[in-house]
Amino acid sequence: MDLSSEANSEAALRLQDIELVVFDWDGTLMDSEGRIVASMQAAFRDLGLASPPATAVRGVIGLGLEEAIRRLPGFDGEQTLAELIARYRHHYLIADATPTPLFEGVQALIEGLHARGRLLAVATGKSRRGLDQALDLTGLRPWFHATRCAEETFSKPHPGMLHELMDELGVSPAVTLMIGDTDYDLQMAHTAGVRVLAVGYGTQTPERLLAQQPLACAPSIAVLSDWLLH
Repeated sequence: MDLSSEANSEAALRLQDIELVVFDWDGTLMDSEGRIVASMQAAFRDLGLASPPATAVRGVIGLGLEEAIRRLPGFDGEQTLAELIARYRHHYLIADATPTPLFEGVQALIEGLHARGRLLAVATGKSRRGLDQALDLTGLRPWFHATRCAEETFSKPHPGMLHELMDELGVSPAVTLMIGDTDYDLQMAHTAGVRVLAVGYGTQTPERLLAQQPLACAPSIAVLSDWLLH
């Protein structure tokens, strides 16, 4: 299922009343999977632990950092959690040079939604420092009205981030849309009572996402933009 079908064109009409669009960051707006995987594996190696497979790291992208590390094979207990977090952040924010570009078309999509009067927000598993760095490097900071990181509230799939964003911006679940690339995003949205779209170009397969029954699953930013902006 993608947004180009006739059925989903009809679904698009039901989104005309949306006031707030909340985006996940990694895998939805930014192609950061490569750096996340490399940085996590390096953090484990720094502590002499077995490096988790890339597939395992990809499977926890979207969660808050503490929750993600706890779920990885090779994690040896709470006594190393703080060190693993510190080493991951060192590699991701400073040492690792793996490119983290925005997906093609993201800038135009965000600017287009802003021009149409939508409130825009980010709900992410990134740290505040990591998100602030990404917002500044990409130049997207001016377009977002509010942002929330997992370290500031509950990790996905808990609905805390969405509840706080809606409260801050004064909107109801009925006029809020969540867009993300993981089942954690979709579960969070369902629990918060907001509509949700999946994107199938990120870290999880469309089949895994569709099992969570989003409105639809966009295969690309171009298709997502066509639906949301026209």
